Amino acid sequence: MTMGTKTVAAALLLVGLVLVNYLATSVPARLDATAERVYTLSPGTKAILSKITEPTSLDLYYSRGTSGQFVEYKNYAERVREMLRQYVRASKGKVRLNVIDPEPDTPQEEKATAAGVEPQTIPGGSQFYFGLVATQADQQRAIPALTPQREQFLEYDVSELIYAVGQTEKKKLGLLTSLPLQGSPGMPMMGQQGEEGQFIASEWQDTYQIAPVEPSGTELPADLDVLAIVHPENVSPKLQFAIDQFLLSGKPVFLAVDPSSVYFKRQGGQAAMFGGPQPNVSSDLPALLSGWGIAYDPQKIVGDNENAEEVELRDQSTMRYPVWISLTQDAFNPKALPTAQLESALFIEAGSISLKPGCDLTFTPLVETSAKTGEIAAAAIQFAQPEDVARQLVASGKRTIAAIVSGKFKSAFPDGPPREPEPADAAKKDKDEKAKAAPAAPSLRESRTTSLLIVVADTDWLMDEYSVRKFNYMGQSAATPINDNLALAANCLDYLAGSHDLVSIRGKGDSVRPFTVVRKMEARAAEKYREKLTALEAQIKEVQDKLAQLQGQKGEGGRLLASPEATRAIEDFQKQSAALRGERRAIRLSLRQGIDALENWLLVINLLTTPVLVCAFGLWYNLRCRR
Repeated sequence: MTMGTKTVAAALLLVGLVLVNYLATSVPARLDATAERVYTLSPGTKAILSKITEPTSLDLYYSRGTSGQFVEYKNYAERVREMLRQYVRASKGKVRLNVIDPEPDTPQEEKATAAGVEPQTIPGGSQFYFGLVATQADQQRAIPALTPQREQFLEYDVSELIYAVGQTEKKKLGLLTSLPLQGSPGMPMMGQQGEEGQFIASEWQDTYQIAPVEPSGTELPADLDVLAIVHPENVSPKLQFAIDQFLLSGKPVFLAVDPSSVYFKRQGGQAAMFGGPQPNVSSDLPALLSGWGIAYDPQKIVGDNENAEEVELRDQSTMRYPVWISLTQDAFNPKALPTAQLESALFIEAGSISLKPGCDLTFTPLVETSAKTGEIAAAAIQFAQPEDVARQLVASGKRTIAAIVSGKFKSAFPDGPPREPEPADAAKKDKDEKAKAAPAAPSLRESRTTSLLIVVADTDWLMDEYSVRKFNYMGQSAATPINDNLALAANCLDYLAGSHDLVSIRGKGDSVRPFTVVRKMEARAAEKYREKLTALEAQIKEVQDKLAQLQGQKGEGGRLLASPEATRAIEDFQKQSAALRGERRAIRLSLRQGIDALENWLLVINLLTTPVLVCAFGLWYNLRCRR
């Protein structure tokens, strides 16, 4: 091959690489090899795009030329642009994309600020814009700031933006709760400061018009599309009747109760310091749940040995706490829309739900624990240490923490509205009798059509402490999800309210996948350790009883007689403790060895896979050329 031929070949190779790169970015076909299909539009997004009735404009504001930006932001900007191009292609012309660089002191910067895009601050004082604005007819909505920390919800955020800009009015959500989901003013006289609202309330408020419901009320607000009840307390009988009739009329209800609210446990401790009343740690609506055929015990807590979350003890060591349940993808129902694409959730001292025998409603579990699950009395864990709780728990099979209950419900008030107590005043009594004489609207005794109810036997999972990690980033308060708790809560409301298209988008793109093999190895070791510890506790009790008897034998002056028998008992106890510590070290060592060996094998496989495949292809190509 001559020098000129080599030059032409090199030039053709360079041109070919440029053409391949151009085609790779221009051709609409894509290959997504990620496990969660991160780079593929969800069916829900495609359904939303197909329902667009008027042209929609997406304006992506990104300050490309601002110096000092983090590399992750530049890479994420390209990721967002590519995602939005997929929206344009999938919409078949209904969505247009405009990428705008709002340089300082330009009309583009003024337009970005007027649309609601907020400047983000770079360390050093510089600012840049990175936000998205959707416009349809006279409606305009914005994502003020796009951040890489929320990448796993990028598709949902964009699809929700397009969905919201096409809605003329929000659906109405009634919210009955004793938790400060929307914040609380506090009680300065008792030293209690106000609380910020929880992120789940912000999520719901972005989609719905929230109408607060007071538990002492007698009726629900008018024109509710869906009702959410979270940790109900002191709900009046008339309001319970209104809730019953709301469900039977075909309107959906979301209900979250709790046998042991950690939030109210802490509030109870603060109230005790200032002499205030103790809050209700457990919540229940016994008349409604029992009347509807749903079994729930507010005095029993579920514990899962296999999915126990690690907690820190007072001595700064850690152990697995079975009543703090950290669930992975296997725990979610893959065929139910609210949980089809979820991967993780954390429930704190949750209960369980089921149908009563003979109930003909349809019960669809959403979240279930493992087979190594048991129940423990709520009172038993109030002052118990985590290791004591683990020893008391006896596994007896799976439990359902959340479920969809559907069908034709029977009324929890078959005899009609509850009667009010007789008034003491005679004049008021006559007035009430005249009011009773007026004909009342007949109450429903059975659902008119299929009714829909979602029940969750926990409420702490809705709180920020167990669902997001808050931080201050570049001068702005932000939060990133630590699990799919918020996604589950939003999915449930979207499912009940009928926004099924948004449900299939959540829970995507989490690159940190749980190492289930290691978790199961740790669970087996922990179970083995618990058995040894239980045996030791029995031996300790026996020795302590024996020592108590010996301590009753005192000589002159009230001094304890150190008999040879007591000395031998103490020595036996010390030997047993030393033996247990040695066995515990051996268990942990064998567990660590197994995990280290597995990690080493994975490392070797990751390092050698690509070279081996390249060599195999080279050998195959060489043999083919020779033939």
